[in-house]
Formats: sequence, structure tokens, C-alpha cells
Amino acid sequence: MVEEILVGDYLSDEMIDFGTLFIALLDNNKLCIKAALWFYYSENKLWRFIIAMPGFDSEGPKHAYKKVLKVLNNMSDPKISLQNIQILDTSSKLILLLKMALKTDDSISGIRFTRNSINGILIEDAYIYRMNP
Repeated sequence: MVEEILVGDYLSDEMIDFGTLFIALLDNNKLCIKAALWFYYSENKLWRFIIAMPGFDSEGPKHAYKKVLKVLNNMSDPKISLQNIQILDTSSKLILLLKMALKTDDSISGIRFTRNSINGILIEDAYIYRMNP
């Protein structure tokens, strides 16, 4: 039986490890992932795995989610469901805001970004693997 990670108000090591593996699989499937991170939505007390892809707005969300779901479904033990994943365009406000504070290359990093303010906007918590939009 496949066991899902509990995605709640705590970022676990299991969630961090999942993110690393999932990004590598997305890269191997030739998806153009320019930003990838776990982001904490304090108002909902919930983490979401966020992926930013160019062309998301022009091709539509259904197209992007379909590609990501295909990779997720091909994992032997996916650990999270699609409802825990959010896909954004590289021009989204959140991605542009985070890009002001830090940038990475196309490798998979591990940067904890906790209780920081960017242009007066508080980022409660994030774990950034890639920020290269």
C-alpha cells in the first residue's frame, strides 16, 4: 500500500527528499522547470510544492498539470498527490518576488528561506530547490 506524506504545517525531511527526487524526474522527462520549492501558506497552515514553468499561462493550466501528473503517476511511490502541487508561470508574482531575493542555476539546491521580507512582503517559510526563471 502506498503511503502519502502528511503535508501540513511542518516541513518534514521526507517532504524535502520527495522534492529533490521529483524535480530530478521532471528534468529527466524534459519538463522545463525554472523554479521549484516548497512554500508555506500561513493563512491555511499548509505547505504546497510549487513548480514554475514558462508558457504555463499561454498553454493553459490543464496542459501543464497533465505533464506533471504523468511524471507523478510514473513514480513507484509518489508520496504526495496532485492536490499538494501548484504550477505557476515564471512570470507569477510569487516567483518574481522570490527571484528578487535569490537565484540558482538549473541544478537542485536546498535553500531554507524562513521569515524573510522582500519588498515589504513577508515570506513565512519556503524551501527552495531551484529559482532560475
